[in-house]
Amino acid sequence: MMKTDIHKIKTEQAWNQLYDRLDKDHLLVEDHRKPKISIWVRYGAVAAVVVGFVLGTLYWEFGQREELPSLITQKNQDIPTLVTTLEDGSVVFLAKETSIRYPEHFVSDKREVSLQGDAFFDVAKNRERPFWIDTEQVKIEVLGTAFSVKSVEDAPFRLSVQRGTVRVTLKKGNKECYVKAGETVVLKSQQLLLSANENTEELNRYLKHVCFKDESLEHILKVMNMNAGSLQIRVASPALEKRKLTVEFSNESPETVATLIACALNLKCTRQGDTFMLAE
Repeated sequence: MMKTDIHKIKTEQAWNQLYDRLDKDHLLVEDHRKPKISIWVRYGAVAAVVVGFVLGTLYWEFGQREELPSLITQKNQDIPTLVTTLEDGSVVFLAKETSIRYPEHFVSDKREVSLQGDAFFDVAKNRERPFWIDTEQVKIEVLGTAFSVKSVEDAPFRLSVQRGTVRVTLKKGNKECYVKAGETVVLKSQQLLLSANENTEELNRYLKHVCFKDESLEHILKVMNMNAGSLQIRVASPALEKRKLTVEFSNESPETVATLIACALNLKCTRQGDTFMLAE
């Protein structure tokens, strides 16, 4: 027998084995109207399944990869609280040795971040896009609220709610509880224990010494006005809100904050009643 005939027989046997396996797994559609299927039809059917499988795999690998949003990681290794404003307007206060990871652009149906350390969240309200925080031991779901989270290695998980309601779910066992304003939940021995807040002004702890890195003036003033009482800092035009600044404050009065910003951006600061106005 010629060498080419031997290769032909081996090739045909291989195609037959592959065809029989696909047929056994019901991956081929048979036409019962025809009693026999020629070898070339068999080859074509098998090839179509193989090509479809390969194309599907390539789409899953590369198509899905393209759809993944780019992630940003913010780390604070210093004593001042690092303040970051997310795309949706939510504000995150990162204490020392704390990091957060979040997408540059949130997806359409949810807002999800991951946290390690000690942070305070003031979440923008959006019922159609719940806000999820992933920590080592629990998942946190909020719609629009303010609360502090402590998820560190050498201390129990702790969450205190200042405004709104938060749902906390254990990753192991799926136990969950709802934490309302004025309440604190602590994780001990895989149990979520609720109690009244010991500190009703939790945000003040993060605002004593804060820093902003390349943040817009709009976001900076939003944060500094949170703890300024009746004295507020405003800007004279929307264009000034887009100006960016890297700055640090430590227990300064609203007047001092306004003066420092004016000096840094070469602006004029005037007082109008309880408002410090910044203008060019």
